[in-house]
Order: sequence, then C-alpha cells, then structure tokens
Amino acid sequence: MFTLKEFLEKEVKPALGCTEPGAVALAVARACQEIKVKEEIDYIEVEVSDSVYKNGMDVGIPGTDGARGNAIAAVLGLICGKASYGLEVLRDCQKEDVLEAKKWIKDKRVSIICHPEKSGVYIHAAVFVKKQATICIIEGDHSNITIVSKNGKTIFEKKDFPNTKDKKESIQDMIGKLSYREVLSLVDDIDQDDVAYIMNGVKMNLKMAEYGLRDDTAAGAGFGKALKKIMKENKLEQELGYLIKSYSFAASDARMGGAFLPVMSSAGSGNHGITAIIPLAIVGRKKGRTDEEIARAIAISHLTTSYVKSKIGRLSPVCGCAVAAGSGAAAGLTYILEGNYEQAVLAVKTLLANTAGMVCDGAKESCALKVGTAAFEAYLSALFALDDKGIDSAQGVIDASIEVTVNNMGRVNCIGMKNMDSVIIDIMEERAETARKEYKENRISIGG
Repeated sequence: MFTLKEFLEKEVKPALGCTEPGAVALAVARACQEIKVKEEIDYIEVEVSDSVYKNGMDVGIPGTDGARGNAIAAVLGLICGKASYGLEVLRDCQKEDVLEAKKWIKDKRVSIICHPEKSGVYIHAAVFVKKQATICIIEGDHSNITIVSKNGKTIFEKKDFPNTKDKKESIQDMIGKLSYREVLSLVDDIDQDDVAYIMNGVKMNLKMAEYGLRDDTAAGAGFGKALKKIMKENKLEQELGYLIKSYSFAASDARMGGAFLPVMSSAGSGNHGITAIIPLAIVGRKKGRTDEEIARAIAISHLTTSYVKSKIGRLSPVCGCAVAAGSGAAAGLTYILEGNYEQAVLAVKTLLANTAGMVCDGAKESCALKVGTAAFEAYLSALFALDDKGIDSAQGVIDASIEVTVNNMGRVNCIGMKNMDSVIIDIMEERAETARKEYKENRISIGG
C-alpha cells in the first residue's frame, strides 16, 4: 500500500506543455547529457508508440510561437532542454532556440518514427555523433527513464520498469488492485503539506485559465473567450456550470496553443489536471469552502482519475479527460457539495454512462472542447447524484459495482478500440501528405 503523499508525488506533477512531446524532449535532453559537445551532434532519431506519435503530431509547443509537433520538441530537447526539470524540460526555451530548431527540421536532421508494436508511453530517443549513438528510453510513464546507454554500453538502467521479472509495482499498478473505497480512504491521511501542494496546483491551473481568457492572448481555438463573450452578452445564462466550462475551455485552449505556463497534471496528463482541478476550485470558492475542504475534494478527484486510468491505460484510444478525469471531477465535486461516498459512486457511473467511448484523436485545439464537456458533465453528474438521480443499475457498460464498471471501461478501451489509434494516425498522415503535395504543386505553379 502507499500513502497519499506518495501518490501525489508520483501522479500529480507540474508539466509544461503537452506531456507527450514534453516526454520526447525529456528523452532527448537526457541522452544529450552524455554528449560532451552538443554542437557535434549530427542527427536525432526518436521512435515512439502510436499514442505518443498521435498526441504529439499537431499540438503546440510552449515558447515556440505556434510551432507544433514531436520533431521540434525533440530538437529543443537537444538545444535548450534540461532533463533535471522533468516534464518542464523546455522551461528555458528562448526565441533563438526555436529558430535553430526549425533549421534542424528544415535540414532533415531529426526523424520521428511510429513504432507499430508499441502502445501507451514509449519513447526511444537516439542522438548520433559520427555514427556513435547515445540512447534514452522512457516507458510506462512520461518521466520514467528506464535505460540510458552510449555506444552500446549501459550507463543507467531502472530495474523496476514494465516487463521485467523483478519489477517493483508502481502506484498506478497498485491503485488498480484496490477497491474504490480503499482508494478514497487515502484522503483520510491528508496533512497541511498535502493541502499546500494541491492548492499550488489550483493556482497554476487557474492561472492558465485566466491567461486563456485574456483578450490580448492567442489561445488555441479560443473557446473559453467565446463562451465568456456569449455569457456577457446574455445569450446564455451566467450560471456556475458555464463558468466551469469557460475556465476549463480556456485553460486547455491556452495549453494546446503552446502557452509558456506550466499546469499541474493528473495521471500523466496536463489536460487531465485541468479537468480534475478547475471545476472543484471554482465550485469550492463559490460555495465558500476552506482550502483544506477544496484540497480534500481535489485529492479525491486525482485518486479517482488515476483509478480509472489504471484500467484504461496511461495513453488510450478513448479521451482520458472525458472518461478518467471527468470521473475524478464528478467524485470530487460530489464531496465538495457535501455528498457521501455512495453519491460519489453514482456521480462517477453517471458520468461514465455519458462519456464512454469519446475518442482521443490526438492533442490539439479541439481538446479544449472535450475538457470543457468533461468538466461541465462532471458538475451535472454530481448535482444529479446529490438528488439521488443517475445511472446506478447495470446497463450497457455500467455495472451495479463501481469496480466492475471501471473494469468494463478498460475492456472497451483495450480490446474494443485497440485499432482506433492506427486508424486515426492514418487519417492524420494522409492529410499531412496531401498538404505537402499541394504545397509543392503551388510552388511549381508560381515558379518557386
């Protein structure tokens, strides 16, 4: 068993930008630590799982003025990345670094390869100096470096990574073996240090939302600002649910657009952290709850998010914001509105009945829509549960038991949708290839 403090340390961390390209940058940065003169590096090759490939293809990278994708993240990991920063690896990125990174890409000195047999979190980053290679592998978790080697010689090897006989169970493995009641019981041991850490996450994520709502910022597709304007013009009632939605929209808008601000993640995802935290922070403050009451509810939200993620996988064909973090927010909101355990279970099952099967089609602007939907529907599910309404009986993937319900979600994701990522990647690559052909044809037609 583990403590709440241990859980928060492993599952709730600051992250700068989308965690998939962030992990790519981290792997490259760690490999580069073994190179004395980085200027001598000739080439970067990064092999990733289908999920990392998909999520990093179209998403904005912080500090790059709109540049997107795993390739530029990889090169920035070399140029300015610091592995000691973890998932904030690109914290020191400057404009001149971006210009240099774009030149690397133009000169075709970096390649991103999708490994067809790898799923979940897997990154194999190799940097080459005169045909000699230094390699860093990340797997299982976005910051879980398992191997570093140079010219075939192992420099570092983590013995407790997946698929080894002497594997030490991770918290995400252990949490999946507990009952839901056992998982939530960890909150009983919350202390003031935990409260301070959780509330720092509130501060970070609300700051991102407020940035996304500002008139003078370019924030993704701008759904947060648009909803705020609609409410201001009285085209939509200014009620708490839409306030939650606008803030959640805005935070994800800004993050997916590459805002140079960190957020507190949950279960390996910044958008999960936005979904799991912002609705509770807004409702808690509106209802006059203390920091400790808000922190307790957010701890429940994080625990529930990780519990669902333990079944559907760290990266998945279904939208983890809608399914996992939405469940977390539903449970946490029930508690912050003075509900009990049974009502929290009802809220989670109702949320899952609503969002089961929502597809993850990569990280990009439209993620804000899913984050906002998850946050709003979590609030509605909590209100239903407090009125003892919701999906409680066995129907569809929902079971009378919360544990079986979550297991069913895992089966839908891991078995029923196992080919979804490859289909979505095909669609994205076909579109990219069409755009490349059109660009070449246009250049020829104008004499370029």
